[in-house]
Amino acid sequence: MPELPEVETTRRGIAPHLKNQCISKVIIRNGKLRWPIPTSLIRSLPGQHIIDVTRRGKYLILQMPKGALIMHLGMSGSMRILSADEPVRKHDHFDLVLDNGKCLRFHDPRRFGSILWSKTDPLQHKLLIKLGPEPDDDLLCGDYLWQRSRHKRVTIKSFIMDSHVVVGVGNIYASESLFRAGINPKRAAGKISKVRYERLSDAVKEVISAAIRQGGTSLKDFTNADGKPGYFSQQLNVYGRRDEDCLQCGATIKHCTIGQRASYYCPKCQK
Repeated sequence: MPELPEVETTRRGIAPHLKNQCISKVIIRNGKLRWPIPTSLIRSLPGQHIIDVTRRGKYLILQMPKGALIMHLGMSGSMRILSADEPVRKHDHFDLVLDNGKCLRFHDPRRFGSILWSKTDPLQHKLLIKLGPEPDDDLLCGDYLWQRSRHKRVTIKSFIMDSHVVVGVGNIYASESLFRAGINPKRAAGKISKVRYERLSDAVKEVISAAIRQGGTSLKDFTNADGKPGYFSQQLNVYGRRDEDCLQCGATIKHCTIGQRASYYCPKCQK
């Protein structure tokens, strides 16, 4: 599933090709995504200019004079900038065709992605308004996490993966952040000290920032806007390394399931 670094990599890849461009045509081949693609886009978007391409959490926002497209890659989605006459592949569900002959093509084999339209401020949309701070937001700090975690019995891993607490800390990045902070993923969020939360907030920022620089993490489906894979998987310390030696202390990496998600940790480095 594309996580925040993969989505930010996609944004950076498509933004230069979309900003200040005029939409000439909208093609909906299969509108049955997580929510139906509004067919009204076929009539309303041509003639509009794309003012900016931004991101909130894992949502990409194409801002236009009359509103904004809110797009989500779901579990297997990807976006590519192509020539508008490029042959269509299976699962190419949506094209945003530009005046310059290029198009933004949305590909989603599992169809859990979404393409929605907002006539008002997209940040006030019901899917975005309750999201927590971004990993690079100054609001994300040890004190903030400590305050939000008081009396929480959920595991620390589930806590930091909650998008209402902080956005973008998916399964891989939660495991890697907790390793850097030296915190066992099974510990209760409400029983972790403020000092340890300071280390964790720093670790989240470092891990997400490093993943963005490397273009995300390629596991099964992710490729960036140019079709190239991300390379952060080459820097993983614990995720996917069950029964291997810890790169830091040599202990055996353990595996467990938390919130129905595979979790990996070093029993010696993480307490």
